[in-house]
Amino acid sequence: MSATPFDPDRKFHHRFRAMGSPCEIILESEQGNDSSAIVTLLEKELQRLEQKYSRFLPDSLTTRINQSAGSGKSIDIDEETGKLLDYANTCYEQSDGLFDITSGSLRTIWNYHDLGEKQVLPDDEVIRKGLEKVGWQKIERKPESICLPVAGMEIDFGGIVKEYAADCVAAIAEAKGNGPGMVELGGDIRLFGNTGGKSRQVGIRNPLDTASNKPVAFIKMVQGGLATSGDYERYTLIQGKKYSHILNPLTGWPVEGFSSVSVLADQCVVAGSAASIAVLKGEKGIDWLEALGLPFLCIDKKGQVSGTLI
Repeated sequence: MSATPFDPDRKFHHRFRAMGSPCEIILESEQGNDSSAIVTLLEKELQRLEQKYSRFLPDSLTTRINQSAGSGKSIDIDEETGKLLDYANTCYEQSDGLFDITSGSLRTIWNYHDLGEKQVLPDDEVIRKGLEKVGWQKIERKPESICLPVAGMEIDFGGIVKEYAADCVAAIAEAKGNGPGMVELGGDIRLFGNTGGKSRQVGIRNPLDTASNKPVAFIKMVQGGLATSGDYERYTLIQGKKYSHILNPLTGWPVEGFSSVSVLADQCVVAGSAASIAVLKGEKGIDWLEALGLPFLCIDKKGQVSGTLI
């Protein structure tokens, strides 16, 4: 996604990388505000969340939890982590088990680099055994601790924490009296501050032509968060068929359905999880989003655009 500024004549841009993604913070600073100082503060918040929840870092909380799987040992968690786990539980229930943060162990089976080079699919028996390590209902939780009872079991906050981070950054900026502004984390957007009713036009990438900078659709935002989920950035081709990185935790296989789903919500974390659940639900995703009452835009495998945001 890409966004146009509120005011092209008065803005402060800062681009960097965080959480494995390109990031951008845009501020429309009032006269006298130190934009560099607030951006530094916001960047530190993103670094804090990445260091705490990234599954790629050896000393993160997520890594410590995963390394304890099967040991019978409980890992202490703080209030913030408890709330994220509560939200993961809500997503699990809302999605009928399709949004499951314990599905991370399936990544080992669906190693797209190796599968793409060999042009082979995982064996059904390997997938079946992999599913034995998946299941949110297997987790043993207490208010201040978590235990993964099955060896090789993993949790992955990746489907939540990036969007949660965007909301955290927005909250800090607003508390400091900054805005209007925007934070974009790997394509997920959160607006903050008083825009005076001005809208920001956000372009939605064409999932069938990612090399092109021409958006396939535009969405107007005044406040809130906008997130997109789909198969257009991370996938592999095996024997001529496209396989998404988004895995169904009930079957162990990549999902099929929409190429892209974008959702608008008050909070970016809600927009992101709703978009992911809609993709996981496939054709039933539209009915689910309509029942939820969130504005959305879907792009199917043929490039057809539908939804309430067009």
